[in-house]
Amino acid sequence: MIKEELLRKYAKLAVCVGVNIQPDQPLLINAPVECADFTRLCVEEAYKAKASYVHVEWNDEIISKTAYKYASVETLEDIPQYRIDGRHYIVDNNYALLSIAARTPGLLADIDAEKMQRVQIAGSKAFKFFMTHTMGNKTQWSVISVPTIGWAKKVFPNETDENAVNKLWDAILKAVRITKDNDPVQEWNQHNEKLHHYTETLNKFNFKSLHFKNSLGTDLTVALVKDHIWAGGCEKSTTGVVFNPNMPTEECFSMPDKYHVDGIVYATKPLNHNGKLIEDFDITFKDGKAVEYHAKKEVEALKSLIDFDKGSCYLGEVALISHLSPISLSNILFLNTLFDENASCHLALGAAYPMNVKGGTSMSEKEMIAAGANTSMEHSDFMFGSADMEIVGTTYDGKQVKVFEKGNFII
Repeated sequence: MIKEELLRKYAKLAVCVGVNIQPDQPLLINAPVECADFTRLCVEEAYKAKASYVHVEWNDEIISKTAYKYASVETLEDIPQYRIDGRHYIVDNNYALLSIAARTPGLLADIDAEKMQRVQIAGSKAFKFFMTHTMGNKTQWSVISVPTIGWAKKVFPNETDENAVNKLWDAILKAVRITKDNDPVQEWNQHNEKLHHYTETLNKFNFKSLHFKNSLGTDLTVALVKDHIWAGGCEKSTTGVVFNPNMPTEECFSMPDKYHVDGIVYATKPLNHNGKLIEDFDITFKDGKAVEYHAKKEVEALKSLIDFDKGSCYLGEVALISHLSPISLSNILFLNTLFDENASCHLALGAAYPMNVKGGTSMSEKEMIAAGANTSMEHSDFMFGSADMEIVGTTYDGKQVKVFEKGNFII
């Protein structure tokens, strides 16, 4: 069993370094019901940090599955106005946002993909303003994870429930740099400095494009928007507060030029998308658009992701991560994008982050599109990094610079 002192360290890290709650600022926590004990610690730490109010919204994926199974699609598509008003209240009152992500991979495998897609499109349209708010860093937000039995048993299927949860706890705490005797805040400060070294170096090169190639078959050229910005580690909200949006994080990421991505990419890890586990898949891009794709498992789920809206077949993010990252070295397939994306270079289908282009956080959607950014109600990362990945960047004057060799940064 994980000792409470470690859990308190984690809760304090999430509240004070993840969202970096400010005095008299309210906090919204989204949490699975299975994670109630840890959520209570987060609430306590937030109040200790002088949050004005902490509101918890619980979710239950079993209940969600039951609703998908029995309720009509028309009923599920009808988003009650009070839910929309509630999100406007969160935005208008400058809440910080902490989300605990702990979905059970494959839980929704038997749910009709078309029904799920219709419901998710309705929700995405209703809450588009909220997605714009968070992706534009209008406030502090952070995503962390806590083990559940359902998730842990997928990661460690041969263990008892208790052992599986304990092993997943050990892996998560190691990934977020928490041990019995360390100061995780100090370690996160040092880690952020390391990531900022890479982003500063990438920004100085100001690459026009990146070419990815490995033995699995990936051969992909990703152009970057003009005036792109590489980001990674901690970020700053438009109100000037530093926060860490993902814990853990190992990535340096930027904005692809929507219509200038060409070639084929092979995923190197499964993608848990809306409860369906997409495995062994590849996507071919032409002029930025995903024009062909295959998957050995859950190809319909991949199709629903790519066809979600007009922008979900284009890329909104490209992220570089050394193969020798701590999460990769753990040799654990977490089946959770928050962790697996930090073990591998990845791409995101869907919306781009405004912070990844100069002046983006103050741009309108029309201005973002003019800058070459992709817009979508979707944003889903998938992993394609490997131990033999090579990346060559091309500058605007035609100079070629090797960025990755044998899966790792060499700049």
